[in-house]
Amino acid sequence: MDLRKLKTLIDLVSESNVSELEITEAEGKVRIVKAGLSTPVVAAVPVPAVPVAAAPAAVAAPAAAAAAPAEPAVTGFVVKSPMVGTFYRSASPGGTAFVEVGQKVSEGDVICIIEAMKILNEIEAEKSGTITQVLGENGQAVEYGQPLFVIE
Repeated sequence: MDLRKLKTLIDLVSESNVSELEITEAEGKVRIVKAGLSTPVVAAVPVPAVPVAAAPAAVAAPAAAAAAPAEPAVTGFVVKSPMVGTFYRSASPGGTAFVEVGQKVSEGDVICIIEAMKILNEIEAEKSGTITQVLGENGQAVEYGQPLFVIE
């Protein structure tokens, strides 16, 4: 997808009441999510050149085997990544983390940043409570829906 088309789509989402737009084309898949009142976030994912009939069987088996032992039992509210990007615990390299384990947070407090397409998106606590686990690795890529924090 060319940049002019992508810019037009971002502008349309920004100016409309649409909060999320996803388009799949032969070159790949683009998902634009409006995060609150800020600039929309864009995530582009290349589409693999695998026949559709073969993809579910080839992908489902390894994913199911890898996910089962890696999922520990988590109690409390799980804050999940609202987008694909790079997870940062602080506002600057070497800076103090927004939150630490044992710290109390209120709904709306900034708890991390996710960088997507050179845009820094502040992620806020969706619930008040105490941070009991930090599941994201600083500077590492995160997927949509990936658990980042546990709040109790």
